[in-house]
Amino acid sequence: MKKLLRRIIEASRDDNFMHLIEKIEVLVSKVLSLFMVLVILVELGNLATFLAQELFTTPYGKFNTTLFTIFGLFLNILIALEILENITAYLRKHVIQVELVISTSLIAVARKIIILDLEKVSGIDIIGLGIAIFALSISYLLIRFSNSRHTH
Repeated sequence: MKKLLRRIIEASRDDNFMHLIEKIEVLVSKVLSLFMVLVILVELGNLATFLAQELFTTPYGKFNTTLFTIFGLFLNILIALEILENITAYLRKHVIQVELVISTSLIAVARKIIILDLEKVSGIDIIGLGIAIFALSISYLLIRFSNSRHTH
């Protein structure tokens, strides 16, 4: 019993506890990476299926109406790839790279704007997206500027 108590006390020491937390973070990151690869492959299959259906069943001249849907599917895959890059960068360096997160966010907002149906959104929604892009762009520039100053 004393041995068990001593092991519990030793395991709860700060350095041992932090080591355990780091191991759990790495395990979770690896599982997330695998799930993200699965998501990317499924989305790639969805894109291929959608493209095949549209190319072979859409009457001539009507393909333009589904172009925004196709762009949305492409951008979904790009966003998923960026998220996978965020996870793998974390696995490599054990640091969340803010520049990658902000660039992923910019792609996500750009996707929203590209597939936006202007007839179904209000002006305040468009203003909100504009403010989001502006804020993310400024953040991205500040991070890039900060990173370039630290590397020189």
